[in-house]
Amino acid sequence: MTTAPYTTQELERLAGQAGRDLEDAPALDVLRWAAETFGPRFCVTSSMEDAVVAHLASRAMPGVDVVFLDTGYHFPETIGTRDAVAAVMDVNVLTVTPRQTVAEQDAQYGPRLHDRDPDLCCALRKVAPLEQALAGYDAWATGLRRDESPTRANTPVVGWDPKRRKVKVAPIARWTLADVQSYVTEHGVLTNPLLMDGYASVGCAPCTRRVLEGEDARAGRWAGLGKTECGIHL
Repeated sequence: MTTAPYTTQELERLAGQAGRDLEDAPALDVLRWAAETFGPRFCVTSSMEDAVVAHLASRAMPGVDVVFLDTGYHFPETIGTRDAVAAVMDVNVLTVTPRQTVAEQDAQYGPRLHDRDPDLCCALRKVAPLEQALAGYDAWATGLRRDESPTRANTPVVGWDPKRRKVKVAPIARWTLADVQSYVTEHGVLTNPLLMDGYASVGCAPCTRRVLEGEDARAGRWAGLGKTECGIHL
């Protein structure tokens, strides 16, 4: 495995070639390619909605870094899922926190910023901390799926992340929810208990609700605010 970082130009070329070569590859093969190509300069990010991609990555690269953003607003079930993943899976969970605590943010911007300016709250508590956390990596994997919402319908299996100038891997982009559930059952993968309680997508507690029948999986996020993404994947 390589340990030396690639140049930005090399990374962009790698992303383009792999995006073409691996579009139809099984998820595990995609992650094996990432592990062999980037070694310790590859990580997985997880919201701890489930541990499917972390589990897949642990099979491709035992001990892989799994980055978790602790926004300070998570459901207790999400923190419990993170702790369980760290305890039972062959991964290295790295918890990343924002520069300010919730109390410090409230003092500067006023309470409940997430209600008044959710984009700014996400920028402060998710986007900025992730960019800092990814500084030492050349590539990162995410659990995005094309069937989750219209905004994710064109997610590449391997693509170029121009904002962070890194290779972005979405090994289960082509999977359906049924594929995820089948993998969870077959491998006994940990999932967030809230998925069994009407939540189809789990984010920060103040901005997440249960979904209604017929809604897409992201409808419970920032409901009524005309917002479906935190900004990490835009």
